[in-house]
Amino acid sequence: MIPITHGNTPSLAPWLARRAALPAVLVSALDACAAAPVEQGECADVLDLLVMLGCDAQTQAAALWFALAQAAPAAYEVQAAALAPELRRLVEGQQAAEKVWALHAQRSGAASSEGLRRLLLAIIRDLRVVFVLLARQLARMRTALALSESARTELARLTRDIHAPLANRLGIWQLKWELEDLAFRYLEPDTYRRIAKLLDERREDRESFIRQSLAELDKALTAAGIHADLAGRPKHIYSIWKKMQRKALAFSDLYDIRAVRILVDSVADCYAALGVVHALWPYLPGEFDDYVARPKANGYRSLHTAVIGPHGKTLEVQIRTHDMHRANELGVAAHWRYKEGGSADAEFESKVAWMRKLLEPRADGEGELAAELQTELLEDRVYLLTPRGEVFDLPHGATVLDFAYHVHTEVGHRCRGAKVNGRIVPLTYQPHSGDRVEILTTKVGEPSRDWLSAHHGYLNTARAREKVRAWFRRIAHDANLAAGRAMLERELKRLAMPNADLTGMPAQFHLKTHDELLIALALGEVNPGQISRLLQEAAQPPAPPETAPALPASRPPAIDQSALSIEGVGNLLTVLARCCQPLPGDPVRGFVTRGRGVSVHRADCAALARLARRDPDRVIDVSWGRVAAQAYQVDIELHGYDRKGLQKDVTAVISNANIPIIASSSRMFVRTGEVEMRFTLRVRDYEQLSHLLAKLVALPNVVDARRVGSR
Repeated sequence: MIPITHGNTPSLAPWLARRAALPAVLVSALDACAAAPVEQGECADVLDLLVMLGCDAQTQAAALWFALAQAAPAAYEVQAAALAPELRRLVEGQQAAEKVWALHAQRSGAASSEGLRRLLLAIIRDLRVVFVLLARQLARMRTALALSESARTELARLTRDIHAPLANRLGIWQLKWELEDLAFRYLEPDTYRRIAKLLDERREDRESFIRQSLAELDKALTAAGIHADLAGRPKHIYSIWKKMQRKALAFSDLYDIRAVRILVDSVADCYAALGVVHALWPYLPGEFDDYVARPKANGYRSLHTAVIGPHGKTLEVQIRTHDMHRANELGVAAHWRYKEGGSADAEFESKVAWMRKLLEPRADGEGELAAELQTELLEDRVYLLTPRGEVFDLPHGATVLDFAYHVHTEVGHRCRGAKVNGRIVPLTYQPHSGDRVEILTTKVGEPSRDWLSAHHGYLNTARAREKVRAWFRRIAHDANLAAGRAMLERELKRLAMPNADLTGMPAQFHLKTHDELLIALALGEVNPGQISRLLQEAAQPPAPPETAPALPASRPPAIDQSALSIEGVGNLLTVLARCCQPLPGDPVRGFVTRGRGVSVHRADCAALARLARRDPDRVIDVSWGRVAAQAYQVDIELHGYDRKGLQKDVTAVISNANIPIIASSSRMFVRTGEVEMRFTLRVRDYEQLSHLLAKLVALPNVVDARRVGSR
């Protein structure tokens, strides 16, 4: 599609005049906007910019439908039901971005711009929305002089903090330069006018110098047999000011006010042209950058050099291929290929993967993107807001209690409740990106040991669990010992194994004494489920598979090491870690040892967390291969006080644990109001049973839950 050039008062008329040649999805959006009170000049400008970026007709239509939704919500609602689901998602992505603009307007400090950029990309599920947001912001900035000074200043701040950095990280230079210059013009009008005046005063001399330089270059390149397109390179006012600030230089000391660009057909021609330039004019040492062999983080590729050109004046020369130039000017948009029901090429897929990580830290002058996402992609994080509009990011699956500890350790310790979007939620609630979370605290508080139990679901981040453990480490040794002993005794009673032999158990966790095991249990470094697993293996002798009775009379079969598949490294020797003893179906991760292959740990293993902090590069992803299903039959008994919905809640907990119920019965004692329930279940192992019993006991009105035979 060819861009349409508008006059002084752009409108949608030229687009409507070509409606017969346009896709139906775009025509319907144009017709709807033409009949509504939308800002036609802005819409036309946005469409032109999206065409320049190579965006598909569906993206262009979504920009128009959003304009209609803003100008005439009722008219949009009438037609929205008939839109394709994907088109509605593109509109919803633009509406979600309005939340970020509102937060920016009420932000408490400049540091929040980092979090707002990350929040923006987290709540947008279709990355085509980013192009629409950038195009619309540029269209608004082009007409900002018509706004009041306060509105114009706020629009420029939003552009500087959100849109221009995003365009830069995407490598869309055509939008980036104009967004930066316009924001600079409205935020620093005096400085902008001063630099513009200095540029204008020397324009005639500079243009004459550029013409002479291009003529000499063309002659030298032709003699060398290199076909090239030559042009002067425009210098943008904001970039001039940034360089003056960064290098503490006066305008007269800048060498790259005079610049030319050489476009060639191949990478080999780039380096050949570089040799011609350096042979023609002496180059300035230390001013050569090879972004072809070592591209910038956002994919920018070019050769940069500075030389002493005609009349002894400095000249900056950029050399690149035509493909590099197109990619540099349009960034990721240059590779955009949307196909209905199809997929893009490998290069574009890699660009999308990069886009998902484009908020990683940078070493350049922006200096605002400080938080490191490491190997996690944006969709693996949730971005949450405090009541003051500050943005915090946590791993996907984090609870409100994790959020409390992320805000501050003391906030976590004193946390007793939380509100999400004004609604009170339990501490195990997992909020979603964009939610506003308010932590309810007491003046004096302390964490609960239950927070360290994985099956209770209070904490899902290692950072928060470590802070709770640190708190308990500070209290008396005897208190931890007593708490660990109580936890162990309670677990043994639940499993109907009060007289189990625990002699060799400390060694299984690389601990020396029974007291160390109790303290580790109290601190959450060993969980009751791991104890249960070892008890199951140790309590019964192995039995032939054909005569294996129900739990606990059978011993789990040894795990076939070949059942592990290790992502990205092929077949390696694998060893199951003794510290956490993972079983098939458990979430697992691997640690590359020296000389013993890959040690496989449970994903929540405390020992693995310590190893990962020390050598993060040696932690790899592993997954279970095909492992034969195994289950045991077990009877459990539950005691409590009757209430409405109790049985429904109990069965829901069992169902959510993916444990089949083979048989069940219950009876109520009317005089006392007590209730007794019995279930015959099919469980994988003792650990699964242990987790289930702990969740059942946590239900309101439930007093006790244990295997039958335990008293």
